[in-house]
Amino acid sequence: MNDILLFEPVLKEKIWGGSKLADDFGYSTPSSRTGECWGISGHENGTNRVINGPYEGKTIRELWNGHRELFNNEPGDEFPLLVKIIDAQDDLSVQVHPDDTYAKKHEGYAFGKTECWYILDHEPDARLILGHNAETREELADMVDKGQWNDLFREIPVNKGDFYYVPSGTVHAIGSGIVILEIQQSSDITYRFYDYDRTDDAGNTRDLHIEDSIACSMVPHEDAKPAQHTWTEAGLSITRLIEENYFTVYHWTLNGAVSRDVNEYTLASVVDGEGEITIGTNTHQLRKGAHFIIPATAERYELRGSMTLMASHTTNP
Repeated sequence: MNDILLFEPVLKEKIWGGSKLADDFGYSTPSSRTGECWGISGHENGTNRVINGPYEGKTIRELWNGHRELFNNEPGDEFPLLVKIIDAQDDLSVQVHPDDTYAKKHEGYAFGKTECWYILDHEPDARLILGHNAETREELADMVDKGQWNDLFREIPVNKGDFYYVPSGTVHAIGSGIVILEIQQSSDITYRFYDYDRTDDAGNTRDLHIEDSIACSMVPHEDAKPAQHTWTEAGLSITRLIEENYFTVYHWTLNGAVSRDVNEYTLASVVDGEGEITIGTNTHQLRKGAHFIIPATAERYELRGSMTLMASHTTNP
């Protein structure tokens, strides 16, 4: 197939969600507490449907199982990556995700969850939690048992355009007033340390997972600082934000036009502006909030316009 795969987003309500996915991206959200747009996902908890071309109506999950040539015949039972846009109107829980080994042993799932964040927008003085101050697992367990949250968790301010790599085992929380694009392993496993004792509309608190959280946490915490590299191809400025075991992530800024060869299947999300993409005889208009895959079966594509995209692919071994 010499065309892109465009997707219908999957929208998810969250106790901490807001209205920016509708207001800023134009999505048809189920309520004013919509926290996540799953833009590119093959996960069983929310897989996107194709809205164009010969595979219209098919899900990414179905294509992964039945048309692996679109994905360069990459091995694996599960589509490996998941792209989200998150609107945190309120604080997310303080949480941690397992690595692949722990996820397989305790959850029976193929992937743990290593992720990364690109800050799209934020309210003044917005902050997030990234890491903790315990030096040993025993100290971590003791501080959790005593509820010493302010002493335990590390808070940092955010700025638009910041990029954070959050490998499995990193204690973290997205703070209120932050909108991010997240690229992650295709996993929905979250262990919560702390959820501010809040309740849902029925007065119920959410489950905590203290034992798993302590077992999975990186101790002591180490900040991840991936090397970045920027170059220009015609009207496209490219910054490689990270290249690690599971994914390679790029920030694309387009002003004008560029023609590029297809070397691997690529996931892309328009996070600002508008333009178009042409592959073969097919041209598609793109605007903020569009999510698509350039499949491995395509040969070359051309981008035109003024827009910013986040792009990613699995990292070749």
